[in-house]
Order: sequence, then C-alpha cells, then structure tokens
Amino acid sequence: MAALLGRDLLSLADISPTELQELLQLATQLKSQQLKLQCNKVLGLLFSKASTRTRVSFTVAMYQLGGQVIDLNPNVTQVSRGEPLQDTARVLDRYLDILAIRTFAQQDLETFAHYAKIPVINALTDAEHPCQVLADLLTIQESFNTLAGLTLTYVGDGNNMANSLMLGCALVGMNVRIATPSGYEPDSQIVEQARAIANNKTEVLVTNDPELAAKGSAVLYTDVWASMGQEAEADNRMPIFQPYQISEQLLSLADPEAIVLHCLPAHRGEEITGSVIEGSQSRVWEQAENRLHAQKALLASILGAE
Repeated sequence: MAALLGRDLLSLADISPTELQELLQLATQLKSQQLKLQCNKVLGLLFSKASTRTRVSFTVAMYQLGGQVIDLNPNVTQVSRGEPLQDTARVLDRYLDILAIRTFAQQDLETFAHYAKIPVINALTDAEHPCQVLADLLTIQESFNTLAGLTLTYVGDGNNMANSLMLGCALVGMNVRIATPSGYEPDSQIVEQARAIANNKTEVLVTNDPELAAKGSAVLYTDVWASMGQEAEADNRMPIFQPYQISEQLLSLADPEAIVLHCLPAHRGEEITGSVIEGSQSRVWEQAENRLHAQKALLASILGAE
C-alpha cells in the first residue's frame, strides 16, 4: 500500500479502484491476524461531532498498531475560542503524525488538509463518511465473497452516507440505488461523480420509490432520518420518511440471501424495525466491528506501518 503513504483521505474519490481493493485486502489480513504491523506514530482526533464507533475504533486501531492517540476535543482547545483553522492546522502539523477530523463542513476539513503537511482523514463531515463505507464494503465482501456485480440499496435521507456509498460502490463495481423522499436526494454533484467512476459499467440510480430500489437487491442499507445537527427537523421528517423504513415487508422484496446494514446509532421503529436489525439477515454488528479493521488498514497504509 505504498501508494497511500502520506496521503489525505478526504473523500472516497481520492483513491482508485485498485487502491480501495488493496485496502480491503489488507483489512482482511489484519482482521484474521495473518499479518501484524507496527507503527510508532501519534494520531490526533479532532472531533466536533459526537462519536462512539469512530472514536473508539480509531483509538483501538492506533493502539494495536503500537502508536498513540491524542483526543483533541474542540471544547478544550483554542478552536472553541475562535482560533483560525489554518493556525490550528499548522500547529498540530508540528506535533502529530496524522489527524482524523470529524466535523460539519467539508470545507473545514479541506482547510485543515491544505495547511497541514501531515495526512488528514475524513472521520465524517456533512458531505461524506468514507471510513464507514470502507467497513461496509469489507462486511459485504465477507458475506458474499465478492463485491463486483452486487446491488446495494440505500433507503432514507440522501445524506453523507448516501454520498459515500455511491462513490464506494462505483469504485468496486457494485450497483447502487438510493431511494429518498422527494427533496431529500443526495448531492447531485456526487451523483454525477459516482456515475463517472462507474462509467456505465454499473448502475447509480436515484429514485423516490423504495420498493423499486429494494427489488432483488443483495444489500439493504439505512441510516437515521435526521443526522447530527438536524435534530430540530426530526418530528417533521417522521411522516415523510415512514415509507422508507427497512421493514420485513421491504426486506421481502430484496434477494432472499440479502443482508441488512445500518451505520448506527439506530432508532428502532423509525428507519428500521427491531425485528429486522435483530434478525438473521442483519450484519450490523459485524459492520460495526469492521470499523476497527478497515481503519487500522487505512492508518497502516498512510503511515507506512511495517
């Protein structure tokens, strides 16, 4: 994975199909302990949004590589007092080896990456969640022993998960269908970016019909209907999004061997029923575990672990 050495990961579009496949292969080897790597480096976590899986998985991954982690909570740094992002970036660049940022605006992430010479990883923005999709693809690959030619259907809000899933699926040769209520479609520029990557070899479909999207799909995927920062809209969104719930009925339209994914946290009875997330076709807990292995592979690749 020398190709990723020292590079940023701000979007899945930053890596090539071959690099993504190699990352997944490395994650598989690290998970099975066929390969053990060491990297005595320091990772900084600058998280402006709440986090469970991202924070813990990045921390454990770095510790298992033999490195160290500094949790840079914005509330206890000068960022919270208005220090310009470019100043913080240039200072942290002189202390850390790599920085993972979880924030709202993609532009803030890009500002950090511009002013910091160290690698910067997108640990979630309002635009994308690339690290989650690395784990998602690893989980799908484990379930089907392949990725190419499969169809993933995402139902719900056209948010950062929908954006990154389109890019990730296009990169690995999967069909992807995004079903959202009218007015909640994913970013149109990212839709076109994903279609350019797919190059007419696979499907990138955006629709308002969840049943059409689910038909015959190998993977059904959903996320909360109101993301962080949208909590005030939650009640108003509920009736709009109700037809986009992953229920037993929607799952019955998918392939009989289909799996169900959710990036968590889940609101049972809203975007997914309790019986589906706890059912035999759910791979949600394997998916959550794979955050650790996928991010360990990413850190090892960017930092040149040996």
